[in-house]
Amino acid sequence: MQDCELIVIHAAELVTCRSAGKPKRGATLRVVGIISDGAVAVADGRIVGIGTTAEILPNFEADTVINADGRVVVPGFVDPHTHIVYAGDRLNEFELKIQGAEYLQILANGGGIISTVRQTRQATIEQLIQESRRRLDKMLACGTTTCEIKTGYGLDTETEMKMLAAIEALDRSHAIDIVPTFLAAHAVPPEFKGNADAYVDLICTEMLPLAWQWYERSHFAAKGTRFFCDVFTEQNAYDLGQSGRVLEMAKALGFGIKAHVDQFTNLGGTHLAIDLEAISVDHLDAISDEEISQLSASETIGIVIPTENFNSGKMKYADARKMIDADCAIALSTDYNPGSAPCPSQPMAMAIACRYQKLLPAEVLNAATINAAYSIGMGDRVGSIELGKRADLALFDCSDHRQIANEFGGNLVRTVIKGGKVVYDTRSA
Repeated sequence: MQDCELIVIHAAELVTCRSAGKPKRGATLRVVGIISDGAVAVADGRIVGIGTTAEILPNFEADTVINADGRVVVPGFVDPHTHIVYAGDRLNEFELKIQGAEYLQILANGGGIISTVRQTRQATIEQLIQESRRRLDKMLACGTTTCEIKTGYGLDTETEMKMLAAIEALDRSHAIDIVPTFLAAHAVPPEFKGNADAYVDLICTEMLPLAWQWYERSHFAAKGTRFFCDVFTEQNAYDLGQSGRVLEMAKALGFGIKAHVDQFTNLGGTHLAIDLEAISVDHLDAISDEEISQLSASETIGIVIPTENFNSGKMKYADARKMIDADCAIALSTDYNPGSAPCPSQPMAMAIACRYQKLLPAEVLNAATINAAYSIGMGDRVGSIELGKRADLALFDCSDHRQIANEFGGNLVRTVIKGGKVVYDTRSA
């Protein structure tokens, strides 16, 4: 009999999302690894036993036993693309979009990202931490236990570094584990309007080296969490040459590479990012068939973000169905941010992807867990219920995992466990 700290028993479905040490592709995305009447044993925050309840109970003993009582247990969700450290709101733009204004039009007129930049520059680090912690709380309540957070609402050295400090403070204090991404090339700041090349010079000569120095001293480096650099390759943002300069410099310094590409227009960003061995390319609404083939043949993961399309009232979404059928590795994200995707819920992103991108419930579940984990360099630690991995679990008030994506507008999450500790429970919320 092995002593442990926690056992979860009697899950109607213990949905493991286990993989063979790599992201899932093609037909494997439809396999979620269900154990009926499943149970999990946890010691020192990690999973030490997986099986049926009848297999686990005779072999493990714990001070705390949680009876799932016929509920579904899944890995804690991983959200691989968020922008949740910011100040203020963009509610006026919500009304403009309803009246027909386009995202790039709002951005060109000084709204959008630039509006949030003005408010974030004025905020104290304490304000950023306080406001962002509330957003993390919402994500946790929806079952997310690991997420990526980008900078990009500073667009100057001082504020970008302030955002990094806030991200580190949140990771130290919140139950959700955070992976940091440096996105100084998010939009062209007002003071560089018409001279984006000069701002790219600043990013490459000053901001990226300072950010890397910050990382080397941070607790992220100490615990082996990777640090990524991202760029928004798009009209009214950064062209292919400018994007390449930023990403090549970042890679030379040691950053992992991510890229916002093909959201509105195809500028060749997917080719560029994959050639630079990016861990992910994100959005992909305008990706070409040639680039889908390149993505399929690469180790890069395509992150699709249906929440932005839904929020903007679009009828065109990234063709995730075509990408999966072409054997691409696909992940799913909320893109939680103040303007284009104010959504904290991976289950909501899953629900949209099923309806508008024609993905199956098993595919979106794998995309929001194990593949999302690999898309931020965490696939060996989280994203599935496997021996040795962190015991991050979400218990849902349903008996079939398909209900998680089928139901929308509410929240089926009953309990969230992070590292073997209950960090959210509706009975005490």
